Amino acid sequence: MISAHSPAWARHVSTLLGIGYLKPAPGTWGSAAAVPLAWLIHWAGGFPLLALASVAVFGLGTLAIGRLDGAKDPAEVVIDEVAGQWVALLPLSAGLWMAGSLPYVFPWPGWLGAFLLFRLFDIWKPGPVGWADRKEGPVWVMLDDVLAGIAAALITTAAAAVAHGWLM
Repeated sequence: MISAHSPAWARHVSTLLGIGYLKPAPGTWGSAAAVPLAWLIHWAGGFPLLALASVAVFGLGTLAIGRLDGAKDPAEVVIDEVAGQWVALLPLSAGLWMAGSLPYVFPWPGWLGAFLLFRLFDIWKPGPVGWADRKEGPVWVMLDDVLAGIAAALITTAAAAVAHGWLM
């Protein structure tokens, strides 16, 4: 649990302005909030801006978690879900950007698939995701979700390749 003595900015960042306090499943709420935020960022600046924002949220999340009082990864901390979800969405954003799609296009099947796959890997924690989850410290709190995002991104990319005939 986040201490009341933690700096306000760290509480706001780590809980995504309080979304992490929603019940049940605060991680799912954080991931769900990350999807429309990613789309807005993609709309505003395409893949390059979403990639830059992903790096920035990783750094800011690491700093905020480091300022919290001691807890390894309390349920209300969802900034790590934002970083991981955005990583899962990066291949979709890149594909839209490279194809020259209009920025407001929202190909919901891919984005929904990336969301569901990220949640699966974040909850299941296979292999490297579980290994990182067992480590302590702010970087590891963020990194296990980024690894879950990478796994989701790889499968989402493979699904897109099949759906769009790239592997036929």
